[in-house]
Amino acid sequence: MKSFEKEILGSLQLPHQLVSMIRQIGECKGRQELYQQQAPEMLENLRRIAVIQSAESSNRLEGIIAEPKRIRELVEGKTTPKNRSEAEIAGYRDVLNTLHSNSQNIPFNERVILQLHRDLMKYSGKEGGKWKSVRNEISEIRPNGTKQIRFIPVEPLQTPDYMRRLHQRFDELLKEQSFDPLVLIPLYILDFLCIHPFLDGNGRMARLLTVLLLYHQGYEVVRYISLERIVEHTRDSYYDTLYRSSQGWHEVRHTVLPWMEYFLSTILSAYQEFESRLGKISAGHGSKTDMVINAIDGFVQDFSLADLERACPTVGRDWIRKLLQRLKTEGKVEALGKGRYSKWRKIQ
Repeated sequence: MKSFEKEILGSLQLPHQLVSMIRQIGECKGRQELYQQQAPEMLENLRRIAVIQSAESSNRLEGIIAEPKRIRELVEGKTTPKNRSEAEIAGYRDVLNTLHSNSQNIPFNERVILQLHRDLMKYSGKEGGKWKSVRNEISEIRPNGTKQIRFIPVEPLQTPDYMRRLHQRFDELLKEQSFDPLVLIPLYILDFLCIHPFLDGNGRMARLLTVLLLYHQGYEVVRYISLERIVEHTRDSYYDTLYRSSQGWHEVRHTVLPWMEYFLSTILSAYQEFESRLGKISAGHGSKTDMVINAIDGFVQDFSLADLERACPTVGRDWIRKLLQRLKTEGKVEALGKGRYSKWRKIQ
């Protein structure tokens, strides 16, 4: 589509910083298998945490908020949605679980995108699985209460053709192998967001499609580290770079580098976090401690010793209790009571 036109892609010159990031991400990808062999139990713990964080952060970016306890229960399938916000979270959970469990067997085409959007919206009562039928816009509310239109996406009647052309060009470039997939993926996501093909859920779909595309290229970090959480923590840069790279998009006069730099820095940050959590493991040394600390990091509310036992089933109760006392001494957690069922709280 627009970012794959010769005026953009044909004249694209990556600065040294972006070339270096692509190289570093590739090196991290090469070390994935080593970590998967060394710490399978800890990786499973990271996976559980990442799913909760992803569902929470991606929806919160769109103003969809629920109680932390409810989010955890929804993501773990222990309850059903009670309101619209919880319905949105449950839909995101289902699509994310589909991607995590079966990504290599999911083709990347327009039909699949419509199916994923249908599943994203299935609990909310909103229209899902169809391209938009009315015009939409990307806007923001200024501090003084006035609305500013940041971008006008593609018209509804043009949307099916734009999506078809976007996928056709993306597939052609992947097969040609003239460009690294880490160049093509952020360009696809940029064009998807500029087309804004759905009435609702475009931002969440863009983040889900990012996960799917990275899986297809073998970047397994999306299974263990929540990209959505990183985006939420850098939301100002996320929206700013999207705005800068979308200006002039309709006329093919836009600059893709701000968005591409942000996108790649997010992937690299995920890998750096992944390796920082696992890099100290050598033949299992320290893995129990790291596993419990990772579980604590993943809790979105106060937790108990029993919660940690469920999150880390291979770690004994005495070990967890001693570690909690050490973390308390270090000022990282505080006890809110006494006994096995008392609560603990992280100290930020």
